[in-house]
Amino acid sequence: MSEEGRTTADIRIALLTEYDGTDFVGFQRQDNGRSVQQTLEEAVEKVYGRFCRIYGCSRTDSGVHAKGHISHVDVPFPIPEEKIPLALNAVLDDDLVVLAAKEVPDTFHARFNSKGKRYCYRVRNAKVPSAIDRRTEAFVPGVLDVEAMDDAAKAFIGTHDFSAFRAQGGPDITPIRTMKDVYVRRAEGDPDLIEITVIGESFLYNMVRIMAGTLVYVGQGKMAKAEIEKLLMGEGVRKEAGKTMPAKGLTLEEVFYEDLMW
Repeated sequence: MSEEGRTTADIRIALLTEYDGTDFVGFQRQDNGRSVQQTLEEAVEKVYGRFCRIYGCSRTDSGVHAKGHISHVDVPFPIPEEKIPLALNAVLDDDLVVLAAKEVPDTFHARFNSKGKRYCYRVRNAKVPSAIDRRTEAFVPGVLDVEAMDDAAKAFIGTHDFSAFRAQGGPDITPIRTMKDVYVRRAEGDPDLIEITVIGESFLYNMVRIMAGTLVYVGQGKMAKAEIEKLLMGEGVRKEAGKTMPAKGLTLEEVFYEDLMW
């Protein structure tokens, strides 16, 4: 696969990264601020002495976090895999960390070889928000019925038309998506924290945040599982689903590949 700036002598490496998305405009380079892609590219250039284009598994929106984001890059010379994170982290800011690096075949592509992703949306359901965790969770006061939310979440599992669960004005692509699993739990050891886990092959713009907002409505008694099932048949529009939850509650937890193990 021919990619920008690549030479026949280059070595392809995959990078496992973690970042706090609060101060990023998202993964992809943007004209309006600091992005994860740009920050990684600048770090790679400092270490390898040449600009190298980073290709990510997911664009992640402004304010969204990641614990297991995967990207790949072609570099001009080898560095032992265990030393690459040390070299890159030495020139990165504290909100972006390279956890691991691995040499991969030239045919590997972080985005196109992905078999799916696991996201978690975190909701602080208490009388007051958390000051310490305010960057990584949304705050919803009042009582939420977690059992009803978890039961309604099962409606998302399978292949459906997610037209009502994507942001208006997003890319004009097929709304048909397949979810492998969706469930809602109270976090172990922290009963005020609700975790909405979504595992799927691919996602539409703002889709997980809208799914989370819809499940919050179920927890508040504003929607029922049957309404979600109807929307997933394509019989509805965006305004009939729940609200788009704040970006800060969403974290990309894991990306799945057939042939990439860390």
